Amino acid sequence: MENRTARLTLLIDPEKKKVFEEICAANDLTPSQVVRRLVRQYIIDNAAGRELPAWLKASGKAAE
Repeated sequence: MENRTARLTLLIDPEKKKVFEEICAANDLTPSQVVRRLVRQYIIDNAAGRELPAWLKASGKAAE
């Protein structure tokens, strides 16, 4: 399981941010949860044969 955190700062259009936050709230998720899920899936989809740690391969909410 992931046990450390690091800050990721990104710049997006304010209107997109507002819509993103509204959709996250409507799904009872924080923007951070959604971004972590997106990053994890991107890594899995684009690992190109890299060996991934078991906690990253695990699916579901426990891996968040």
